[in-house]
Amino acid sequence: MKKGKKEAKKVDKEDVQYWLLKTEPGEWSWEDQEANEGISNWDGVKNKQAQKYMKSMKLGDLCFFYHSGSKSRRIVGVVSVTKEWYSDKHEGAVDVKAVGVMRRPVDLKEMKGEEELKGFVMFKKPRLSVVPVSNKVWDRLCEIGGGYRFDDEDLNGNEEA
Repeated sequence: MKKGKKEAKKVDKEDVQYWLLKTEPGEWSWEDQEANEGISNWDGVKNKQAQKYMKSMKLGDLCFFYHSGSKSRRIVGVVSVTKEWYSDKHEGAVDVKAVGVMRRPVDLKEMKGEEELKGFVMFKKPRLSVVPVSNKVWDRLCEIGGGYRFDDEDLNGNEEA
């Protein structure tokens, strides 16, 4: 994943879809994502179902940033889609921008222990690196993690009315 071009449009919050993007922290970590003004392209997804989900992403959609791998299976942050699916030199990509770090990372084991999350697609299709997240699951995961920095603030850190 590399620095991507910035594209911004105002998005109605009611139209936002939610997703979860998995990455091995040794390949692309939250710290990598936050560098370069938090903007990167999300590429290297080879699975056709995961690509289909990426092709469904729209500007302003929000995605949990999930560290996979044996040492750190947890949601660590939130990114927003800043450029919809486009062809790159390999499989295709979307551009994303860091929105905020989770106030408290949400561990996979903790997620699996939550009754409200039993139907979460990530548990049914654990090999997919991109999965949709329902509004109900998104809200519950944000609640468990205490939200994410800037979810109730504008970009200057001022609380929104």
